Amino acid sequence: MATFRKLPSGKWQAQIARNGIRKSATRATKREAQDWAARQEYLATNAEPPKSQVTVKDAFDRYAREESPKRRGERWEIVRLECLSSDAIAEKRLAELEPADLADWRDRRGKEVAPGTVRREMNLISSVLTTARREWGLIEHNPMSDIRKPTPPPPRDRRVSSDEIDQLMQASGVDLNTATARAVHAFRFAVETAMRAGEIVGLTDETVDRDKRVASLPKTKNGAARQVPLSTAAVALLDELPETDGPLFGLTSQQLDALFRKVRDKSEIENLRFHDSRHEAITRLARKLDVLSLARTVGHKDVKMLMIYYNETAEELAQRLG
Repeated sequence: MATFRKLPSGKWQAQIARNGIRKSATRATKREAQDWAARQEYLATNAEPPKSQVTVKDAFDRYAREESPKRRGERWEIVRLECLSSDAIAEKRLAELEPADLADWRDRRGKEVAPGTVRREMNLISSVLTTARREWGLIEHNPMSDIRKPTPPPPRDRRVSSDEIDQLMQASGVDLNTATARAVHAFRFAVETAMRAGEIVGLTDETVDRDKRVASLPKTKNGAARQVPLSTAAVALLDELPETDGPLFGLTSQQLDALFRKVRDKSEIENLRFHDSRHEAITRLARKLDVLSLARTVGHKDVKMLMIYYNETAEELAQRLG
């Protein structure tokens, strides 16, 4: 709290003490002294801590405020950073953070979640530390670069059969006025187009040209816009949907995920995820498109990524050989 004292000269002296910071100044009038004190108290309250006092949690919080909003996965990043901030490593001073601290966190975290989750969280922490080094000048080296990541799990190769699609449709019903039926319809559309769930729920009449058979995606997972060619079958699936002024499928990402899981479990289909539609779609499209066209269609800038999703069996390849 600030204190004020009138000096024999008629001027006013102001003193502040806030967060360990003490300052004083003399001004011609009491109002000027009060204005100075208010400003100094604000600065003392909101000032960034000295570099030597910045904790890992401080870095997480700043990254969530300044960097995460720039990314498409803002919500996921902020939730992850909040979770990481509750770990003991967050109380460590950033300047004192060592590879051994991060290795200890990695090993502890590995007992709680899958290796893939640990790798994703390590990438996020590394991004925070890199920003702290390059942009904020808080550290001279990123200690995450000195520790190994858990071995990545083998790529998922789950395919979707026609029988399974029939089972899903039987469980959901065919009345597309119901959200449950539209969730399975979205899955069928995904198998036909290789579009992601988040891309599908964002489709509107404005983003789909049915005559040219093209869906325009203004923002995708990698942050770039993309145009997706649609097969005749894909357009037919869109034409079956009820008319709407909003998103064509009338679902949010959360609703689609929950409803699809519900129908899958009702169908008693094991080990099936909505994203498996992308594996199936890319494998099917590979029979019709060359590698570069396929990569452009599904939005992969690196054609090597196609190998993660291309899961044609040896038996299918043999049949194509004749």
